[in-house]
Amino acid sequence: MTAAPAAPPALAAPPAPLLVVRGLTVTTADGTPLVTDVSFEVAAGERFGLIGESGSGKSVTSLAVTGLLAPGLTASGSVRLAGTQTVGAADAVLRPLRGPVASIVFQEPLTALDPLMRVGKQVAEPIRRHRGLTGAALDTAVRDALAEVALTEPRIARAYPHELSGGQRQRIAIAIALGAEPRLLIADEPTTALDVTVQQDVLTLLDRLVRERGMALLFISHDLAVVSQIVDRITVMQRGRAVETGATERVLWAPEHEYTQRLVASARALDAALDAAPRRSSEETR
Repeated sequence: MTAAPAAPPALAAPPAPLLVVRGLTVTTADGTPLVTDVSFEVAAGERFGLIGESGSGKSVTSLAVTGLLAPGLTASGSVRLAGTQTVGAADAVLRPLRGPVASIVFQEPLTALDPLMRVGKQVAEPIRRHRGLTGAALDTAVRDALAEVALTEPRIARAYPHELSGGQRQRIAIAIALGAEPRLLIADEPTTALDVTVQQDVLTLLDRLVRERGMALLFISHDLAVVSQIVDRITVMQRGRAVETGATERVLWAPEHEYTQRLVASARALDAALDAAPRRSSEETR
């Protein structure tokens, strides 16, 4: 008698997304909405972007993820970070998430860094707090953290923030954010305050670090060209609402929403004008 064929092995359930945002709304004290009914997910290891003009609510959305909204702002809806609800959560619940689960790189490192503390000590703090290192082991970890962001000169660790260039300060901010070995790196306009050459260096650095560490990335920007280089999916925001979500290539080459179409058209017009500017200049000097 022939034995019945074995049942196929059960398929493993797909892993839960690292970040799940559902119906997120953020209002001011007088009830003015800054973010309205925003929903998206970020899987472990995924690169996801929030894009929109200034005031679109993208930075407020990123702050709501880790419960860092300014006083007077109130969030409702649902934000689950590594399975933990952060909307309305007490600080005791949020504190263990900040660092090991999610870390933020802010737009302007000069204001994010402590101006009265040498940057080496600022890099050391999250490493000491979250990884428990002290003494020589901590000193080595700080050197390694600085080397990872291409800051190898010994003077860097002894410097104060104002003694460094904008690009160097942003690299310090990235090193601090990575000190707790986060699963999700939130980069809020990390290149906006930098010149074009330094901007590209920082983007290349972020791309390498995310790839090597296998982190997820939530990248916030108003710049389509920047976003197109570093994320796989995007949500476009306008006046606090998500108006379009999709694969980056599809959204940028075949935008569906009228606002996204205008953003893409404006970016292309700017690129064309910049490309033509040197030619016009040379023709005018003949």
